Amino acid sequence: MSLTYLEAIREAQAKLLRDDPRVFIYGQDVGGTFGGAFKATKGLAKEFPGRVLNTPISEDAMTGVAIGAALEGMRPIVEMQFADFSSIALNQILNNAGTQYWRTNLPVPITVRLPSGGTKGSGPFHSQSMESLYAHYPGLIVMTPATVEDAYTMLIDAISIDDPVVYCEHKYLYYHLKADALPSEGMPIGRARVARAGRDLTIVSYSAMLHESLAAAEELARENWDIEVIDLRTVKPLDTSTVLGSVARTGRLLAVGESFPWGGVTAEVLARVASEGFHLLDAAPARLNAKDTPIPYHPNLWSAHRPSSHAIAAKARRLLRE
Repeated sequence: MSLTYLEAIREAQAKLLRDDPRVFIYGQDVGGTFGGAFKATKGLAKEFPGRVLNTPISEDAMTGVAIGAALEGMRPIVEMQFADFSSIALNQILNNAGTQYWRTNLPVPITVRLPSGGTKGSGPFHSQSMESLYAHYPGLIVMTPATVEDAYTMLIDAISIDDPVVYCEHKYLYYHLKADALPSEGMPIGRARVARAGRDLTIVSYSAMLHESLAAAEELARENWDIEVIDLRTVKPLDTSTVLGSVARTGRLLAVGESFPWGGVTAEVLARVASEGFHLLDAAPARLNAKDTPIPYHPNLWSAHRPSSHAIAAKARRLLRE
């Protein structure tokens, strides 16, 4: 029986609740029969009474409660209904949780789950990719799982980390990805994965854009181009060594992300390669992001707003000709 990306997240939470009495889930409509906005906690309140708790509609308040619980020894999982809404809790996540260990030598082991990225018809308030913002601030781990297997193992690993973790799960992947079974262990946190080996150009991506990048690599393979695709897996920390190793093999770099283009993860990847691996490059590195506008509602406009496999392939062709 296959499991979806969303089911992997639910199974990870069930395992964590089962194995560790310090774990509890805290969020809007996560308890009772509703099971959260996307059903990621469906059935867990019944199986684990008193440990899957509904909160008021206040992202600031619920994150503050979770921080307090973590300081007292608990391991809370905070579910935001949408990543966009986590902006209401920026002070708690960035200034309180993110700096707490530096200020007081007390760890804050909270995991904040962000249903991230766009889907057709979601519009500007329910589609944003916030990982670049959180990665900018010290003290946080930022995870961006792109596979069913990583969705499961990385969430389990997040709970064992004493630092605050921002876990960016992509809504588009919830039902679009399936796996035959869940792994017993995963790759170490902070290590990128070579998702496709190649020799002509490196595409560095993460989250849902990994799959667009792999599709672009297949499109280019029909033209006899051999593209290597790197899945960052976490954007903070960022595995520069794996990226540089890939660029050493290919000589060309294209970084792809769904977030807005100004600054961000793709800019950081290019900056690190340009400063630490300039001698490896045979052409100027390039990047591709979503358009620098609010995210549109209309499905056709949304599809044009985010990088598609065809747009990635077109950008790669131009880079391969340089």
